[in-house]
Amino acid sequence: MNVKRTVLLFLIGTATLHGATYYVNSIAGDDALAGTSDSTPWKTLNKVNTTEFKPGDRILFQSGSVWRGQLAPKSSGSEGQPIVIDRYGEGVRPRIDGNGQVEDALRLYNLQYIEVRGLEITNHGADAAVRRGVHIILDNFGTAKNIVVAELFIHDVNGSNQRKDNGGIIFSTVGNKIPSRFDGLTIERNIVWKVDRSAIMAHSYHANRFHWFPSLHVVIRDNLVDDIGGDGIVPLATDSALIEHNIARNCNRRAGIPNAGIWAWGTEDSLFQLNEASFTITTRDGEGFDSDYNSHNTIFQYNYSHDNEGGFMLICSPGDPERTDEPGIISNFGTIVRRNISRNDRSRIFYISAIHNATVSDNAIYVGKDLDVQMVIASYWDGWADGVIFKNNFFYVDGTARYGHEVSRQRDGVLGIGAGWAPANNIQFVGNHYIGNHVDRPDDPTGVVQDKAAKPKLDWDEPTFDPSSPNGFDNFMVSHRRWMMRLFTSQFGTVTLGR
Repeated sequence: MNVKRTVLLFLIGTATLHGATYYVNSIAGDDALAGTSDSTPWKTLNKVNTTEFKPGDRILFQSGSVWRGQLAPKSSGSEGQPIVIDRYGEGVRPRIDGNGQVEDALRLYNLQYIEVRGLEITNHGADAAVRRGVHIILDNFGTAKNIVVAELFIHDVNGSNQRKDNGGIIFSTVGNKIPSRFDGLTIERNIVWKVDRSAIMAHSYHANRFHWFPSLHVVIRDNLVDDIGGDGIVPLATDSALIEHNIARNCNRRAGIPNAGIWAWGTEDSLFQLNEASFTITTRDGEGFDSDYNSHNTIFQYNYSHDNEGGFMLICSPGDPERTDEPGIISNFGTIVRRNISRNDRSRIFYISAIHNATVSDNAIYVGKDLDVQMVIASYWDGWADGVIFKNNFFYVDGTARYGHEVSRQRDGVLGIGAGWAPANNIQFVGNHYIGNHVDRPDDPTGVVQDKAAKPKLDWDEPTFDPSSPNGFDNFMVSHRRWMMRLFTSQFGTVTLGR
């Protein structure tokens, strides 16, 4: 009898742990039904939005179903018992279509311990306006734990290109009464395609150093963003965020103002590794990667940049960290750029302005035969750079590479270049390899200068994927990661991820 009672209590405890499962079907559902089996499903988003769920509950949407409007659950899970939103059945992802009638097709407001997976999300209206596919918001909430947004197909969001805080996936911490932040936010294995202005972007009241309260354990991993009006992937107000193996293609296509592929602003100790950024448009920024101001100790390693009109790497800051137009903002200090590959990037490879104590080492730069680029240019932004070292880099130049400082600037962001580094200070070159045609090559007493040199045999033929056909995305990302690991192993011999 005691054994039976123990088994019964175990079964009751297990049922409580997993919670209930609810089914939603836009075609065969009925909100008057129980919703607790696929034969008695609910029908509408409103039923989901107005129901109080319990920790451990699952809400499953029928594959192939379509809903117009906003999905906005109001219940949080608990430690070990998240609320899970996912799909059931075979076929295409269940689709949430904001239809341009709501700002956020999926809205997670002041929630924690929640996971959303497996949906298709779109939000396209007649004209551009502030719109998002997914908006994760903390508003005077405090600390929210363990939120996962994964395996979503987000596309056709015609947001406003005048505002960064709209587009594909936006995570926000706002409010000046209760400091708010995420502790455990994971954004992974999503496709974000044809959105304006930002693909994956943070927005925060707490990025200002007067009320600094950064989010913790933020991971942005294994996402593909393509055909983006402005910026690709940008963490903000984070401490020790990991941005790993994301692909950003065709960013900055429509905004008409400075944007880049993958970059940091207002962060501490961010780590960007194994990402690819390519075909970023224009020279108003237009780089594949950017270590921006209000940030300390940002690391870029084992990233692949190619065919970006603005170049490979922007490392920038205003010279005066106490600028009157942005009080509470600090300068860029301690950036590390190491063991990355740039291939056929245009315009400027390394673009530095008014930064402090940056290290650029052990990178491999390939400049094609028809390209004339500024390999390193120091520019003015309320001051000049002070303390940047370039060491052990390989500059393979089949075209032409130039070095020096800004002497003129055009409205499209193109810089005229003059020889030497003054008035920038302490720009050092140590032990770099200069292969090919280098104009105004910097003083590098231990550098190696060669007209020609053997290049590593690298496999540039990477796996391809068309985001208009999202099936097979997981397999593509696995093969793409393996290809990148082979690429960097062939170039550098070993790959050691992490800090």
